[in-house]
Amino acid sequence: MFLVTVLFLNTAKTKQELDNAVFQTSGIAQKYNCSLRRLDYMQEPGLMSSIPLGINLIPIKRALTTTSTAIFVPFTTQELFMAGESLYYGLNALSNNMIMVDRKKLKNPNGLILGTPGSGKSFSAKREITNAFFATQDDIIIGDPEGEYYPLVNALGGQVIHISPTSHDYINPMDINLDYSDDDNPLGFKSDFILSLCELIMGSRNGIEAEEKSVIDRCLPIVYQKYFENPVPENMPVLGDLYQCLRSQREVQAQRIATALEIYVNGSLKVFNHRTNVELNNRIICFDIKDLGKQLKKLGMLIVQDQVWNRVTINRAAHKSTRYYIDEFHLLLKEEQTAAYSVEIWKRFRKWGGIPTGITQNIKDLLASREIENIFENSDFIYMLNQAAGDRQILAKQLNISPHQLSYVTNSGEGEGLIFYGSTIIPFKDKFDKSLRLYKLMTTKPSEMENGQGK
Repeated sequence: MFLVTVLFLNTAKTKQELDNAVFQTSGIAQKYNCSLRRLDYMQEPGLMSSIPLGINLIPIKRALTTTSTAIFVPFTTQELFMAGESLYYGLNALSNNMIMVDRKKLKNPNGLILGTPGSGKSFSAKREITNAFFATQDDIIIGDPEGEYYPLVNALGGQVIHISPTSHDYINPMDINLDYSDDDNPLGFKSDFILSLCELIMGSRNGIEAEEKSVIDRCLPIVYQKYFENPVPENMPVLGDLYQCLRSQREVQAQRIATALEIYVNGSLKVFNHRTNVELNNRIICFDIKDLGKQLKKLGMLIVQDQVWNRVTINRAAHKSTRYYIDEFHLLLKEEQTAAYSVEIWKRFRKWGGIPTGITQNIKDLLASREIENIFENSDFIYMLNQAAGDRQILAKQLNISPHQLSYVTNSGEGEGLIFYGSTIIPFKDKFDKSLRLYKLMTTKPSEMENGQGK
């Protein structure tokens, strides 16, 4: 049984004003079938009970029914507030309490940020990036296909790498380090990436044949031999070395692969046939691949992902976490070759100290992928903003969202939605002070962007 004492403290400058205040208070109470009793000759105990001392000197108590108790104590409201390196994700829409969570404490910290255009998807990602930069020691890497993140990265003192056919910033897809794999053979996992790269370049719907895979696998030890014997930057192979090795093979399959690679080695798309010439040790790095064009963008996203894996393996030895944000994530899952490699990365990241986050507005393309089940199963953190009508029902079935919970992502405003943290689902709202310079660095609305953000 719950026994409570409810006190209303009325103050005024004159007795007339006090009588009016008491009359109004009694009228409001009577409206809700509640009768108030004046504490005549008990004003002092009433005052002492009203101030925040936690002492009740009034002997009048009322027993609450179960329904009444539930009104005062919201048992159905879940909270997410964690100590340590927790980040701010908004306010609980039910209780207005802060949502502070640490993704590292999840069994699987992989995450997704989903929302329609204009729902605050990119803004939410930038907010988490900023909070992680100041609240943790984690490294942060961003794959930016739309050129949206570089103003924020520049402001934080990070490294922005512009990759395009005309750029002089080069990323070598053949980069490898001796900690690249779990075992003593770093080529084991690297070969998966090279095969995915070749499949994407060759554009085969059915993937490359077993004979072609064997030829590539044969060439890789030859190509990397010099580097493994003496691991210095100048011995790192480039795509042209793989091309030359394939040309030296007798098989027709080898010549077919080499011919497909030719445009990326000697032709107009040779942007990836160079050794890496940019600084990759900065704490926050943004790979801007907006200007790569349609032919190279998917290839660029795959290569960026491999660079992230390189960084993750290096940071693992230093006991340091690596946060990876990839916008337009559906593009990687659209092609079978890049999807398979992405899922493999998604599965491996956790035990290597990586925290990947996929960001997308094209939910239909995301859900159309064969690999989406693996992505959802290996993602314990989902930040869901407003969703289109067709997507809501599919996501509700996929994530076991109740109709009531679904209402929070139905025609919701900017920065409003649902946060999934393990088995906990909480509606949230997040309002940001638009007068701050940080807001102008994070927003993608042209009218609100800080002057001079253009390239």
